[in-house]
Amino acid sequence: SPGTEWVSAAERPGGSLLTRQLQELWRRSRSSLAPQRLLFEVTSASVVSERSSKYVLYTIYLIRSGQFDKAPATIARRYSDFEQLNRRLRCRFSCDMASVAFPRKRLRRNFTAETIAKRSRAFEQFLSHLHSIDEIRRSPEFLEFFFLPDLQAAQRLTCTGMYREALATWANAYRLQDRLGVCNSGRFLLTLAGLAVCHQELDQLSEAHGCCEQALQLLEAQGSHPLLGPFLQAHVHLAWKVGKDKRHSEARLQDLREAGLPLQQQPSLKECLIKEPLE
Repeated sequence: SPGTEWVSAAERPGGSLLTRQLQELWRRSRSSLAPQRLLFEVTSASVVSERSSKYVLYTIYLIRSGQFDKAPATIARRYSDFEQLNRRLRCRFSCDMASVAFPRKRLRRNFTAETIAKRSRAFEQFLSHLHSIDEIRRSPEFLEFFFLPDLQAAQRLTCTGMYREALATWANAYRLQDRLGVCNSGRFLLTLAGLAVCHQELDQLSEAHGCCEQALQLLEAQGSHPLLGPFLQAHVHLAWKVGKDKRHSEARLQDLREAGLPLQQQPSLKECLIKEPLE
């Protein structure tokens, strides 16, 4: 067994305890015990001029400490977005928020390099401080600040048939939820539905199939969920197209039929996406 392999490696003269397997075991146990530390880094800030207003748009990367992310999870927000988050959290978590600093509004010099640099650091510290407080980190106010705008934009793009742009936006929403550790919520299932629909529309069938697989794993323990029937039907169709096993999904659909669910009246994944209210 692997366990005895490690022991004998350690007992041999000159054998190193830190074999590759032990390092891997140590790494895994550390990551399962401690929540991932998340870093918030302002990577750029640009001055945007619209018809009657001018503001700074801050681009922020969410980075897992000690890990390299091939595709970053990013958001772009302006001062008023942070101000609204700050206000909402102070209403609900006044005690926890007492020690959280927020950069003051300035009447002048908002667009100097010095002000923008100071605000960038202040926003990084603000988000890091919020993320370190358990109650706040798990609150919908904090979480949806990151991914709700992307979900709304991806839904609009999907509805108007702009699947390539929608796919990139669903994918960023997926990465944001992954970094924030909320991959078991209803919003995450909706994100997987968005990815599956866009991949399918762009003829990327094995990717669409993979999204359905992931969703059905999350729904494995659920006897009934509005997205269960649509995901199962999409999975069966895609599995048939890409030559993968569809028997498990067919059996689950049969169970739903026997439980009295009228499957022919079930909306498609795309219909579910379009109808979902995202406020």
